Amino acid sequence: MIARALQCFPELADAMITVGYTRKHLGSATVVYQKKLVARLIIRLRIRKLTFQTIGHELTHLIQGLARGRRSNARERERIPSGEKQCDIWTLARDPLFGDDPPTYLKVPRLVREQWPDYAARVRALCRAAIERRPSHRFYIRWLENEIAELARQKPARPERSAGTQLELPFSMSYEQN
Repeated sequence: MIARALQCFPELADAMITVGYTRKHLGSATVVYQKKLVARLIIRLRIRKLTFQTIGHELTHLIQGLARGRRSNARERERIPSGEKQCDIWTLARDPLFGDDPPTYLKVPRLVREQWPDYAARVRALCRAAIERRPSHRFYIRWLENEIAELARQKPARPERSAGTQLELPFSMSYEQN
């Protein structure tokens, strides 16, 4: 799963990332600096119920940490702002792969959380729209959370399932009496 997720992070292509496990949280990420240079990139993941969303979230934290060291006016607009909600937004917007589980820090109504597969694509589109709004809309996160709440008030658009994707077998039971 980590190798697949890393394909969506070209910024980390040449980086050496130490991967460990944790029992307390879904995951954590650490960027260790020595003399203002990145010395180590570390992510720790909880193995049970591991999702691409969690892996992507922690990899996004690494990118946030790397950007801290190289701030310039030209790249300032491109970098991912620090924060957990921002990390959720940029992770979901990055690739549909990371929509396998609802975000942890964004406010998501219970209905959307419980029926996540029905809402994942639309929430991802809203995250992308929020990123586009960010330069001119100071409260883009509030806007996004309000839009996600509005999704819960609408009927979910169920993804179309192609016919014949599940094998159907006739069910019959016969008991022989002795």
